[in-house]
Amino acid sequence: MNQDFLLALEAIEKEKGIAKETLFEAIEAALISAYKRNFSSAQNVRVNIIKETGEIKVFSCQEVVDSDVINPHQEIHLEEAKKTNPNAQLGDIVEFEVTPKNFGRIAAQTAKQVVIQRIREAERELIYEDYIDKEDDIVTGIVQRFEQRNAIINLGKTESVLPPSEQIPGEVFEKGERIKAYVLEVKKTTKGPQILLSRSHPGLIKRLFELEVPEIYNGIVEIKNVAREPGNRSKIAVASSNKDVDSVGACVGPRGSRVQAIVNELKGEKIDIIDWNESPEVFIASTLSPAKTIKVEIDENNKSAVAVVPDYQLSLAIGKEGQNVRLAAKLSGWKIDILSESKYLEIHKPDDVEEETAEIQEISDTLTEDDESTVNE
Repeated sequence: MNQDFLLALEAIEKEKGIAKETLFEAIEAALISAYKRNFSSAQNVRVNIIKETGEIKVFSCQEVVDSDVINPHQEIHLEEAKKTNPNAQLGDIVEFEVTPKNFGRIAAQTAKQVVIQRIREAERELIYEDYIDKEDDIVTGIVQRFEQRNAIINLGKTESVLPPSEQIPGEVFEKGERIKAYVLEVKKTTKGPQILLSRSHPGLIKRLFELEVPEIYNGIVEIKNVAREPGNRSKIAVASSNKDVDSVGACVGPRGSRVQAIVNELKGEKIDIIDWNESPEVFIASTLSPAKTIKVEIDENNKSAVAVVPDYQLSLAIGKEGQNVRLAAKLSGWKIDILSESKYLEIHKPDDVEEETAEIQEISDTLTEDDESTVNE
């Protein structure tokens, strides 16, 4: 092992962060195996590398005994041991140098293999440590190739996997396309760290808003909850800790620029931004947006609610295949039933019909006037 190899170990220590002592220990352990394999040795041996010169020496280790020597590869009689070491005592381990003449070539090749292996292990460990901290965070990568419907995403230092189950339904990628994805899981494998990505996880919506909206990143606006049906529609509830900051307006951005950037990243997925409210009735009514709600009755024991909407907005409140009310229920955490205005009045108690009818009619007329004024505008 020449001086150049020692200089190379020092360079590896600086560049890869692998301690030189660790490399020496690994090389010594590998050389013991190489010695036994190449020289058919059954004896106990120790390999010593002189750090200053790189010189390698192999020593046979034998225990001093006073009885008959049963295994000459591992034991030595006391009298024989005293010939080389007058201070030898029973039970001591004495060493004899047994370095083969042509061991240098074997040592060099073995050391090279060990160092390469250690560098690979260290690089894998560094990548794992880097990305384990990014679990539940967002990363940007380039679509590199496809393997059995899995999209392989290049993250720069390593590759990651976006499986079909975590892709947005109907989304098509092109090679070389740059995408953002949510880090679902990072785990160690025999081939190095495996990074699992997701484009369908609700956490992706949250992280995208944190990237686009400074008020969320700074903690002024808080994302309370996210409900998502990937590729179709998402609902996000936000609240502001500063009364002078409009949480919904901050997320929408000037002329809708902030939310539009997120919609573009998600290939057109619609996003409803809702102002969170401590009152379940008010919040549930908001979650049914874009439908307008006349009133909401809640049952706290069963955590269920009945939302009454104008007849002409019933289908809008329910949504295509029940999507709108389903997302509203996920977002609010309440089971929500939708009733039209006429149906609600039909099943209501007779004693309360007149009073309820007048109240509902007044709210319904107001909503109708709002709709007409919006159309006129």
